[in-house]
Order: sequence, then structure tokens, then C-alpha cells
Amino acid sequence: GRDSVARNTVAAAAQPNFPGDLAVEERLASLIRWNALAMVVRANQAYGELGGHIASYASAADLFETGFNHFFRADDGHQAADLVYFQPHSSPGVYARAFLEGRLGEENLAHYRQELVAASQGIQGLCSYPHPYLMPEFWQFPTGSMGIGPINAIYQARFMRYLADRGLADTAGRKVWGFFGDGEMDEPESIAALTLAAREGLDNCIFVINCNLQRLDGPVRGNGRIIDELEALFSGAGWNVVKCLWGSEWDALLARDHSHVLARTFAHTVDGEFQTLSANDGAFNREHFFNQCPELAALVAHLSDSDIDRLRRGGHDPVKIHAAFASAAAHSGQPTVVLAKTVKGYGMGSIGQGRMTSHQQKKLGAEDLLAFRDRFNLPLSDDQATSAAFLKPADGSAEMRYLHARRQALGGFLPARRGQASPVAVPGLEATAGFALQADGKPMSTTMAFVRQLGNLLKDPALGPRIVPIVADEARTFGMAGLFRQVGIYAPFGQLYQPEDNASMLLYREDSSGQILEEGISEAGALSSWTAAATSYSTHGTAMLPFFIFYSMFGFQRVGDLIWAAADQRARGFLIGATSGRTTLGGEGLQHQDGSSLLSASTVPNCKSYDPAFAGELAVIIDHGMQRMLQEQRDEFFYITVTNENVANPSLPHEAHEGVIRGMYQLQSGPAQSTRRVQLLGSGAIMGEVLKAAVILEREHGVAADVWSVTSYAELARDGEAQLERWRAGEASAPSWFAQQLAASQGP
Repeated sequence: GRDSVARNTVAAAAQPNFPGDLAVEERLASLIRWNALAMVVRANQAYGELGGHIASYASAADLFETGFNHFFRADDGHQAADLVYFQPHSSPGVYARAFLEGRLGEENLAHYRQELVAASQGIQGLCSYPHPYLMPEFWQFPTGSMGIGPINAIYQARFMRYLADRGLADTAGRKVWGFFGDGEMDEPESIAALTLAAREGLDNCIFVINCNLQRLDGPVRGNGRIIDELEALFSGAGWNVVKCLWGSEWDALLARDHSHVLARTFAHTVDGEFQTLSANDGAFNREHFFNQCPELAALVAHLSDSDIDRLRRGGHDPVKIHAAFASAAAHSGQPTVVLAKTVKGYGMGSIGQGRMTSHQQKKLGAEDLLAFRDRFNLPLSDDQATSAAFLKPADGSAEMRYLHARRQALGGFLPARRGQASPVAVPGLEATAGFALQADGKPMSTTMAFVRQLGNLLKDPALGPRIVPIVADEARTFGMAGLFRQVGIYAPFGQLYQPEDNASMLLYREDSSGQILEEGISEAGALSSWTAAATSYSTHGTAMLPFFIFYSMFGFQRVGDLIWAAADQRARGFLIGATSGRTTLGGEGLQHQDGSSLLSASTVPNCKSYDPAFAGELAVIIDHGMQRMLQEQRDEFFYITVTNENVANPSLPHEAHEGVIRGMYQLQSGPAQSTRRVQLLGSGAIMGEVLKAAVILEREHGVAADVWSVTSYAELARDGEAQLERWRAGEASAPSWFAQQLAASQGP
């Protein structure tokens, strides 16, 4: 009943012995808390409105530190590392720990949120949130955009199983830990894949929800109880739920609570009231919580107000956190969520603990800094405290020896990002796409050409197994059903039924070693799978090549934020926007008429976007992308639009390949003898109309038209901008590719 709702899942009698030195761990946590706070305070002293966050890490510190000291495994050469998605607003705490570990120096901490100033001095500044794009050797996962971390973490755990089931990587024993806020769970993406994780039994996935009961403006559920709500949500989705609500100081009170009055009071106190209690002292808590009835008052009659003030919530007690994490890590058959009750701004005193304005606290005055020092018993003089001096014990101190010993036992330091993997051989272009290069006028759509080239690539013994075809319930629309039989659809438990179309050449074949990721009607899920595959070279040391094909209107317009996060994570792979342009797909309406996805793609700096008109162009672009990503190991990905209209495809001469890659080449020339000329530029779906226009101009108006196939306006623009920047910097520059191509042309 309601009593169990308000109790820790792991009872005091059942919790394991704490395996560490609690006193040393608490001193280390206090040091890290201080340095995280000092980093933000000093940044805002240097630049008044620089921002940063103190209160979030103050609530999460003990959760993080218990993980670092006892659970997060690094790559020790025998087993690859656990993958940890860190709550973004708590990143100062991760930096502060890396400072004690010796991976970051004082000069780095002193340049938090000051990357440009730091770079001018030859120093690595520290970015606001986890950004692999900005700190490629440190952060692994960008989690700053709320909701993206949870869905990516689930599909990452799923992709680890995919790699193992297909025999491509040994992922046994590895965990995906996701640390997220209770307010973040309101984002649709945060909960979109919960049933997938349960359905596929992803017991390698552990969520830790930091339930500090507050978001930026106020309580997450002021008139309700967010932990009760999340417990119902996760358990209903099929997750194992572990609650870590009350610290060890409560054990004796709960043991004496024979009438369950304390548990019932917990269960009927709303979060807004809990926030008020956390913002006040022991005397206030006695008067407003324990004095609600004589039975409750009697339970704490032997405690002083100071004793009541020291009654911690579970998320601030390493013993309780360890018990919860150990239970989660040992559980099999289901993903687990740990619901840890904490206080936002814990330890920040009257200025920040439990206050509505906790999230906005960036600047602390001298008295506040001194109070924080005293609260955590830090060895700082008044001058050191009020100047927010960084604090690091001597190398031979008990704290430093313990910190390094614990990480050594767990394999090394986290987070840490790998930037390379073994190159993968790419088959010759003629072998996989000769049909497209020598098309000789054969009618086909670029979508069909893509599917044919993909099928050939899948047959290559070296590259084929590394390809990850991904669809969001549109494989048949794009003519990919033949791949169902060829490589199968990944299903961790195999196919437990005989499909209706079993006798068909295009049967729907599910297999535990299947290659296609069929994600159903979820572009967000498919993109998350693509991200996991596209970053496998880094997270798993195994380079994969994902192709996610989708209606182009349902890409950047629908899941653009996830694509930006993939870019931040330095993804390598192909996004294929199908039925692009003003589609000719019969019966479809305005929702499929894409005129903007290429514009969106052009804004992502490491996305190379192309709009090929013909099969040969597409083949050259895909080959170029594979060479760049798999052989040269460049951190970029490709967005390519394809169309569904069958058109006569010209053969593509070898001398045109460079132009295809750089953005434009001359497709055809008008009659040489004509003095009246125009230059027509076309790409993708509009190319057919451009070619028709050239004929009309010549036949009806006597104007010769030279036709240029512009495969990428974005690449042309970037090349022009790069040449302009060189010229501005006084460096040697050459005419842009666009200027070179049109230099000898005449007419508008």
C-alpha cells in the first residue's frame, strides 16, 4: 500500500556492507563540491553574466561519487568501459573530479565557460555542458538538450546487444548508466523508449533519476509526488524500480514506527511541502512535519533540532546509494531505474538549499562561501574561501591515494573518449555501383539506385557486416523489402511466429542476428539507433556504417535536435532523405513536400549535404563518404536526398567525379555556335524541369543553355567562405570551385 511507496526498496537489513572508507569518500565529495562551486563563482566574478550551475550538482554529487568510487568501469584492456550519460547541469562536478584526478589543471577550471579566451592563451577551456565536439578527448555524450540523453541511452544499450548478437563486439558485463533529472522526465523523448528497453530485456541499462523535486522555475510536482508518478510510469513500462528515498539516519525512526504513522505521513506529503521543509532547519521541520500528530512527535522526541536537521534524504547518503546501485547492477532480465530523493542546492544554506531560485544561483557572497566551507568542513582560510580558491590535497594524502586506488580498481578514469577505430576496407566503386556509373540512359529513381547499391555493399565480406540499415516502418515504401530476406531484421529473441508471407521472396524475416534495425513509427528512435551506430567507432572501438532512410520531411524538421546531438557526438554515417523535393509520390499531400531539409542540414558544420539528380552522382557521393568516414576517419556525416521519380540516367564520366563531390559539374553544353547563352543550375528533383527548360529555350527562343548539375549548394558555399577567409587573413587563396567552373561560361 501507501506505506511501501514511501520506503527505500532495499531495506536496512538487506543492504550490503559498504565496501569503501566512508569518511574518506565524504571528504573527497566535499572537496569536489567546493571546486565545482568555486569554478562557477569565479567564472561569474570574471564575467558577470557568464552563467553556470551550482545547485544541480549539489543535489547529484553523492550519486555521481558513489558511481565513480564503486560502479563506473573504465576500459582496462580486458573489458570495455561502461557508458555514462551525465546530467548536463552537473558537469562542473565532473570537471572538479577530473581536477583531483590530475586530468585537468587549475588553468582549465579557471576557464570554465571561457573557451575562446582560453584558446587564445593555449589553454583548454571547459564547455558549459557535455560536448564531445568541443572536448573530443573528454566527453562522450551530449546531454544538454533535455530528453535526448534518456532516449539515446536506451538505444545505446540496445545497440550494445545488437553488436553482441551479431558477433561484432563483446559487450557482456558493460552497463549504460543514465543520470537524469526528475523534471527532464516531462520531455516526450525521455519516456518514448521505456517499453522498448523492457520489451528487449535491456538489463544493461540503468537510469538514475535525481529527484530533487525542483526544475528551473519551481517544483516539478508541487501538488503531487513526482517519485510516485515515476514509479508508476517505469513499473508500468516493465522496468525494475529501486527507490532510494531516506538516509541511514531514518532507519531507527522507521524501525520504531510500528503504527506506520511516519510512512503514511511521507506518503501524503506533497513535493511542494517537502521543498519547503528542505529549505528550513530542524526546528522548522519539527514544528511543521513531526508535530502534525502526537505519535509522530513522539518518534523524534529524543532528537534535538540539530539531529533533525541532519536527517538526510537517500540521495545524499553514500551507504543507501551504494545499496540501490548494487541492487540495480545485479538485477537481470529488466532495465532498472533508481529513483533517488535529493535536495536541490544541498549544502548551499539559506541562499540556495531548496529555494525556488536555486537554479539561478551563480554568485555567492563572502558569507555564503564561508558558510559552505564550514558546512563541509573544508581546510580553507577565510581569504581562500572568500576568493573561491581551488582546493587539491597533496598527492600523498589519504584522499588522493584513495581516489586513485578506487579508479585503478575500476580500470581507469571516466569520462574519456576514444577518437579512432581500426579502418574498414571500402570496396571499389565499380564493383558496387557500376550499374549507376554506366547507366546509359536507363530509367531509374535515385531511391532505387540507392537500394541497389546498398544491397551490393551488404554483400561485401569486409564492409557488409558493418553496415546498419535503419528504417522507421517505411522499408516497403522505399523498395527495401528484398533486404528482409537478404540480411534479416534484428530481433533479440528471434522470430517466434511463422510470418504470413513465409512463402514470399520478400518475407518479413526477423532474426537474432538480423542486420536491419526496423524501428517502427519512431523517427526519434531510429535516429537514436543511428547515433549509436554512427558513434560505435568511439564508444565500442568498432566502426559501423549506418544508413537511416526516411521521408525527407520527417528528418531535420522532426528530429533536428537529435541530429544536432549526433553531430556534437561526432557521428559518422549516412542519413538518406527520401521522396525529397516536391514529391511525385501518388496521393501524398503537403506533409511530404520537402523544400527545406537541405537548408537545415547546411547549418550543421560537420554534416555534408547533397542533392544528387542521378544514380551515378549518388554512387560517387556514397563512395566518397565511405572513404572519408571509414578510411580517413573524419568526424563528419552525410545527408543525401533521393527521389522516387524514374528518370533517364546518363552515364557519369570519371572526370566529373571531382565536381560531384565538390558541389557542381557541367552536365551538358548547349550548341557551341549560339551567341545567346544562359547557364542553368539544377539539382535533385528539379533537374528534370531544368533539362526541359534547356530544350524549350533552344527550340522556341534560340537560346543555348549550358546545364550544370549542382550536387551540393552547401559544399559550394562552404568552399567559397573558406577561400574568402583565407583572403581576409592574408593567406594565399584560389578562386572558389563555383568560380572556377563558371569562369569560361557566357551569359546569365
